[in-house]
Amino acid sequence: MLKILVTNTYFYPLDTKQWHFKKPYPPLGTLQVCAQLIEKGFDVSFFDNCLNDNPKAIDKEIKRFSPDYLLIYDDGFNYLTKMCLTVMREAAFAMASIAKENNAGVIINSSDSSDRLEKYLENNIDFVVTGEGDATCLELIDNLSTKTPIENIVGLAYKNKKGEIIKTNNRPVLQVLDDLPIAAWHLVDLKKYKSIWKANHGYFSLNIATTRGCPYKCNWCAKPIYGNRYNSRSPEHVIQEVKMLVQDYGVQHFWMCDDIFGLKPNWVQQFDKLIKEEGISFKYMIQSRVDLLLKEDNIDALVSSGLETVWLGAESGSQHILDAMDKGITVEQIYEAVPKLQNKGVNVALFLQFGYLGETFEDIKKTIDMVLEIMPNEIGISVSYPLPGTKFYDKVKGDLQAKANWIDSDDLDLMFHNTYPPEFYKTLHRYVHNRHKLKRGALSARQLIFRPLDKKLLRQTLTVGYHLPMRVVNGRKINKIVRRVG
Repeated sequence: MLKILVTNTYFYPLDTKQWHFKKPYPPLGTLQVCAQLIEKGFDVSFFDNCLNDNPKAIDKEIKRFSPDYLLIYDDGFNYLTKMCLTVMREAAFAMASIAKENNAGVIINSSDSSDRLEKYLENNIDFVVTGEGDATCLELIDNLSTKTPIENIVGLAYKNKKGEIIKTNNRPVLQVLDDLPIAAWHLVDLKKYKSIWKANHGYFSLNIATTRGCPYKCNWCAKPIYGNRYNSRSPEHVIQEVKMLVQDYGVQHFWMCDDIFGLKPNWVQQFDKLIKEEGISFKYMIQSRVDLLLKEDNIDALVSSGLETVWLGAESGSQHILDAMDKGITVEQIYEAVPKLQNKGVNVALFLQFGYLGETFEDIKKTIDMVLEIMPNEIGISVSYPLPGTKFYDKVKGDLQAKANWIDSDDLDLMFHNTYPPEFYKTLHRYVHNRHKLKRGALSARQLIFRPLDKKLLRQTLTVGYHLPMRVVNGRKINKIVRRVG
């Protein structure tokens, strides 16, 4: 059987913004394919790049293990890998070059390589596995092992002997997820992750996924890996993994890294029931939608099972923009869901997006007003990012500037012509955070009167000293740009 060295292309230390948060998660999708390769009897070694700051560090492992193939398999559950960051692409090319220098073939599966397979096939990559990679990787590696032709393998791109790029048909996504083995957690040095989490946050969090895919049609959202289907593991299968991680590794908190958690009817209710039966306890964070959370007793079941934080894709406080995005929610639903969650003790965080086509300054002000009225515990701000394969990308691709990728997740460049220049949106990002932190600080100051020893309230109150003058500075910059543009 072939020797396969498996690695990933997301390097937290190379993404300054994310590394600053010190909340690293292992590459779950990568560990899942490792488990499948091991189950099939291949000789597998895993090299984890998540805590690595140098793509060339893999050279030592390649020389030690002498793999037949380097499989660069990205974690398709981590939204950061969907952003096709330039620094990570260059890291993939660097690792591929080292593999070639050591006589190893190279296979890759990632959002970026699925979108830009020609570029990868020109940079020492032998095979690009497109879309969901589990079944294709197993079939490809098995055929390479037995020297069986690969022409009929679906979900694959490669160059033939003439140097022509051959791309086969897309492979249907997996539907029965309970048949997959549990991720190969034993291959990761979880002590390193635990140390970082405990030192910076006082608890240890890991990532697991209960589903693959998303059935919603937001026209800016790329789904190059798992597509528009929504397939779910059973609550029993998930609890098996959760229980093992809690008991064997001391995990206290999970990031449920599904695009949408608990969409299947009665799934959350059964999940809660099994947690009680198993006698395990943990907190967790999810991503969801306001319309889903307002259905039936979903919020109560989530809270009962340990929900601590929910990230909601609010995007905008303007219905005009939400409709343009094909978001499928209303501003009224955002206003209704946030306080309901907060009243149950859930931390609510909102994803916000500025710079969508047709957005006016009035739309922007509606979003800021919404944030200050409902006061989510946290906000995450981005600017509209055209990803290949989306309707939004098709609308703006003719207007894309020379830069087509962010360098890292803190880049925030607007890469197409819009109402305002890129500098406006970068300043707006800071300004909205200033406004939100200022009000959070003011609210904390009132509570501090009754809870003077609360360190969290004190920290939030003290941030006012920074955000008050910065609100003025950034507000003036924004107004100056708006007057200039007219």
